[in-house]
Amino acid sequence: MKYSPPYRLRAIGLVLSCLISSIPALPAPVRLKDLVSIEGVRENQLVGYGIVVGLAGTGDKQTTLFTTQSLANLLSRMGVAVTSPTSMRVANVAAVMVTAILPSFAQPGVKIDATAAAIGDSSNLQGGVLLMTDLKGANGQTYAVAQGAVVTGGFVAGRGGVSQMVNHPTVGRVPEGATVEKVAPSVEPSLSVRLQLHASDFATSVRIAAAINQRFTGTEPIARAENAALVAVSPPAEWKDRIAEFIAAVEEVKVEVDRPARIVVNERTGTIVMGSDVRISPVAILHGNLTVEIQTNLMVSQPYAGSAGTTQVVPEQKVVAKDEPTRNVVLKEGATVEELVRALTAIGSSARDIIAILQNLRVAGALNADLEVI
Repeated sequence: MKYSPPYRLRAIGLVLSCLISSIPALPAPVRLKDLVSIEGVRENQLVGYGIVVGLAGTGDKQTTLFTTQSLANLLSRMGVAVTSPTSMRVANVAAVMVTAILPSFAQPGVKIDATAAAIGDSSNLQGGVLLMTDLKGANGQTYAVAQGAVVTGGFVAGRGGVSQMVNHPTVGRVPEGATVEKVAPSVEPSLSVRLQLHASDFATSVRIAAAINQRFTGTEPIARAENAALVAVSPPAEWKDRIAEFIAAVEEVKVEVDRPARIVVNERTGTIVMGSDVRISPVAILHGNLTVEIQTNLMVSQPYAGSAGTTQVVPEQKVVAKDEPTRNVVLKEGATVEELVRALTAIGSSARDIIAILQNLRVAGALNADLEVI
């Protein structure tokens, strides 16, 4: 038996180290379409409650009261009187929550996808059909109606103690199963267009305003950075009657994004992701490796023939401690994390060793970047 204490860094998990051999001096320009969104132009979440029928005995159990009540209400609206809803068997029916994403400026009649997820004790929605379900927004108004066959990405085969389940059969999708009934609550761009940055940054916000002003040259600037996450743009006079074309032209403007120096570390998988602009102050790193190994051999002790003794198992333990020589790395002014990782991997350090060293550098103040551990 071998025992590995927590401080044995080089024998834990899977090691993954990614290095970038050549990185350009400046990042490539990015379209504004990929950096910002128009204020008021957004998607809207829709949700509704419905039932799926036609299941092959994999629906909700009779103890799921809201499914029987929903089925009884549906039948009563169709002229079928149900005297005792709790006595109905609903093995082929399942109660589901239906969700959908309503795109901005979606017009009535447009088809969108819907997702149905079981909320009772149904074990499989495969082969079911979603009945007409109203999909409502946060304001309680109905914006779409969903109905159609439920397509699941998984299935269950077998029964009893011998069965096999693949993926998740209690969630299914209804492709183009929802029809938009009401115009989406989007704000029409008018005399002022406000750009919202996906990642707030003052430098990027100022660069966006400068790039737009350079693209649409006129008597005065039309774009102004209000804060780190918002740029206000006033369309020129010749574009005021063509707001949609103006926004399309603005989205094609390219800007060099200013990204903060950041290192993301995943200790569970040993993954390190870093940027090219991470710098390290002059520092010397000493790193060793201590390994403690405990081996246990089970020996069998047999009694003499004719004696009253019994067979016993006697454990024999052996402890081995190995302390490898300390390895050192010296970094000069202007060194990057890429150079550090390359030097550490050259002397045989694992990804977990590098993670521990990066954390120590951050505490020592030698790492000029944000270290995010996930």
